[in-house]
Amino acid sequence: MFWVFKFKNVVKVLVAIIAVITVTVTAAVGQSVTAANYGVRKLPVYGVDRGDKTVALTFDAAWGADKTDKILEILDEYGAKATFFLVGFWLDDYPDEVKKIDAAGHEIGNHSKNHLNMSGLDKSEQVKEITSVNEQIKNLTGKTPRFFRPPFGDYNNSLIESVEQQSMIAVQWSVDSLDWKGLSAAQIADRVLAKVTDGSIILCHNNSDHIVEALPLILIGLENKGYKPVTMSELVYTENYSIDNNGIQHLNNQGKQEE
Repeated sequence: MFWVFKFKNVVKVLVAIIAVITVTVTAAVGQSVTAANYGVRKLPVYGVDRGDKTVALTFDAAWGADKTDKILEILDEYGAKATFFLVGFWLDDYPDEVKKIDAAGHEIGNHSKNHLNMSGLDKSEQVKEITSVNEQIKNLTGKTPRFFRPPFGDYNNSLIESVEQQSMIAVQWSVDSLDWKGLSAAQIADRVLAKVTDGSIILCHNNSDHIVEALPLILIGLENKGYKPVTMSELVYTENYSIDNNGIQHLNNQGKQEE
């Protein structure tokens, strides 16, 4: 009886081991199938491996414009360049501001037509959200945007592909000022300056509560740290590059990008 009991226990153990192996193999195969079906996840540019103390100061504009003139004045005072990501209905409401931004030597990027969660749209809708704003900006400035920033930072592979089909580059940010949360000017500046590194993309908003007071503090702090604010076109590589798993863009072969 002892041997029979022991043998039955051994059989049970073996069956359990086989079941675990089966589940593990099935899961592994399932993961492989999933990877094969969905492919590698595409990423926008969150930051750039530069090493030359350049950063991009960016402003999203979707609601309101009463602070935009002052922002332009401050940028000019400190000799800084920025990129403004504009939404379609903002372009409709403030065409003169768009022209002022362009005339001041700043770059204009595309922030979609309706500021929707783009990953929830089908591909044709995504393309329409992008191309309609490109047309608006070109009509006002004569220039077609090179960069697209997804509203809410929301994207999927389909959106990145839609952007690439327009010969554009999707970008996010690596430093969020959180100016939209009602932080004080000092808090906004402290947050930016604590997180900035070479190749950072800094996110601000053109009509946030304390951006006008915070901007000089940010620009003085960047200057003291040796950083130079430039446009996205001056910061981001547009050819011969790769993007790592953290969304950091690297120039391939460490070579110099052709101008």
